[in-house]
Amino acid sequence: MMFVIAGKEIRCLFLSPLAWTILAVVQLILAYLFLSQIDFFLQIQPRLAGMDDVPGVTEIIIAPLYGNAAVILLLVVPMLTMRLVSDERRNRTLSLMFSAPVTMTEIILGKFLGLSALLLIMLLMITLMPLALMAGGSLDYGVLASSVLGLLLLLGSFAAIGLYMSTLTAQPTIAAVSTFGVLLLLWILDWAGSGRSSETASVFGYLSILRHYEPLLKGVFNSTDIIYYLLFILTFLILSIRRLDAERLLSR
Repeated sequence: MMFVIAGKEIRCLFLSPLAWTILAVVQLILAYLFLSQIDFFLQIQPRLAGMDDVPGVTEIIIAPLYGNAAVILLLVVPMLTMRLVSDERRNRTLSLMFSAPVTMTEIILGKFLGLSALLLIMLLMITLMPLALMAGGSLDYGVLASSVLGLLLLLGSFAAIGLYMSTLTAQPTIAAVSTFGVLLLLWILDWAGSGRSSETASVFGYLSILRHYEPLLKGVFNSTDIIYYLLFILTFLILSIRRLDAERLLSR
């Protein structure tokens, strides 16, 4: 049943112009930034030729691409998640789902997987750009793989937060704005630790969603960062399940 719900979400996303528009706009913006970074690399390449231990194509072109993608998708994902549950509540179809022979876990995971499929397509489209550089040179595949993994986990975290916010309201606009607010807060959280004691700064730094993404863009694979994102996703999925379960009990 979970995969049936996921399939329904994928169809709903691609039947609306929103998903196609977002895919096109994101790809267009990132393609422009990608080509600009290539142009910058070509300009500084003569100066890099005579230097020792210089950064390569991967560090100068690919890492900034995935950094820019994270910022753009921070703005985009709330628009994709805002209708996941709030639309069901607003259209009064959520009560029908409560009466169906399906658990709250299957509903939440189905909606999460459906959205994740769209985000995965978006990630693959972004990854085609750096892979095109293979025709003209060599890449650091370790850094590339680490960047792809980092963005995948980051998008999963965005989707989990957006899904939870969508369970709290019947208004998609409110869900989108609140999702963006929470994501932005978690993005800049480590700024609050600057100028404070080392213990406080480390706590804020650990909670920051950006602080765990930056090492992956540099090819630094740390299990702590991976566990952080997995726990982050799991936490908000559990909160979403409990929220729907509580609503189902109240509706009886």
